[in-house]
Amino acid sequence: MAEAGEPSSGPPEGPLRVALLSYRSKPHCGGQGVYLRHLSRELADLGHSVEVLSGQPYPELDRDEIRLTKIPSLDLYRDEDPFRNPALGEFRDWIDVLEYAHMRTGGFPEPLTFSIRVLRELRRRRRDFDVAHDNQVLGLGNLGIGRLGLPLVTSIHHPISVDRRIELEAAKGIRQHLGKRRWYGFVTMQSQVARRIGPVLTVSDSSKVDIVKDFRVDPRDIEILPLGVDTRIFHPRGERVPGRIVAMASADAPIKGVDVLLRAVAKVATERDVHVVVVSRPKEDGPTAKLVRELALGDRVRFVSGITDDELGELLASAETAVVPSRYEGFSLPAVEHMASGTPLVASRAGALPEVVGDAGILVEPGDVEELAATLRRLHDSPAERGRLSEAGLARVETRFAWPAVAQATVGHYREAIAQQRYRRLAAARSRRRA
Repeated sequence: MAEAGEPSSGPPEGPLRVALLSYRSKPHCGGQGVYLRHLSRELADLGHSVEVLSGQPYPELDRDEIRLTKIPSLDLYRDEDPFRNPALGEFRDWIDVLEYAHMRTGGFPEPLTFSIRVLRELRRRRRDFDVAHDNQVLGLGNLGIGRLGLPLVTSIHHPISVDRRIELEAAKGIRQHLGKRRWYGFVTMQSQVARRIGPVLTVSDSSKVDIVKDFRVDPRDIEILPLGVDTRIFHPRGERVPGRIVAMASADAPIKGVDVLLRAVAKVATERDVHVVVVSRPKEDGPTAKLVRELALGDRVRFVSGITDDELGELLASAETAVVPSRYEGFSLPAVEHMASGTPLVASRAGALPEVVGDAGILVEPGDVEELAATLRRLHDSPAERGRLSEAGLARVETRFAWPAVAQATVGHYREAIAQQRYRRLAAARSRRRA
């Protein structure tokens, strides 16, 4: 039986009780929610007890036995009412006041405030888990989890410092520049926490290099574990729509390069019968909506959101060409999902994309509209090249990216973290006895 203040760890090779922590878990757009959904399912299928602790938007979970514990924020950035002003009755405690004040002064508070709320929940329930797994929260509250005697493993898909750098480069004018700098103020906190938090899992060599460089984490503390793909959803489905190009990317985020894709499609559409479908929801009068009007794309572009998994799988498998036009990616689940769908892939030569895509896609210079347009023309005109890329993508997914293997390797890291925690506890006990 565990002593007061210590979790009771499961047997070394037996089922584990896992707490998965995520400050937001959007199911279809954004890698954090997708990662959480698939990992939780595979951990449950391996026989482990999984509980997800998440803020809004809450995840979709694939197994009834996976428990969702909601750690609600004020939900200040909900799609239908971003930067909202909550009613006075919505404030529950000082953390809510901190969250609102942080937002009103231009910052992004969710990683910090979620970490404080989830620490409070874990302190109350510290006997319920053998290990906690942080999904890129990296809030100051995480530093208290180890003090509860609960082993912690942290996933950093890529350091958000990269997003900050690209957003600042894209900012227009001193006011926008200062606003972006304030918004990304939480990155400094994440960097400080990452250096002190213990074992880190990341998804690629590229992300590891950036974590070491930007967050100054000891490379010996970082292990590489690629992500997987759900081939029940993403697989070839027969006929493709002539001229269809598809992309999955946050439309208004400069790092995702949707502007580059739209400019390239506008060039190709003057000579070829092509259209693009982007899985995203751009702001009504945001930069992407304005660019669509400026380019006069009309019915050559369509944005879709809120679709089911099966609808998403059908869409990806219906395209003649897929594009990941990002200026940076720490991994890119969409790239793997496109390949699993058998869709010929064009991707930027940026971040981890060359590492993920290998020779199963065509790589182009990030931000180069002319090169992307030329590549899209070539693929449109060459069914043979599209066929070769389709086969190469499917083969690469089959040999490299599978969620069951990812989950099994993750459990190995959990057991190692538990063993290290036990070792530290025994060492501390010996030290006390000597004293």
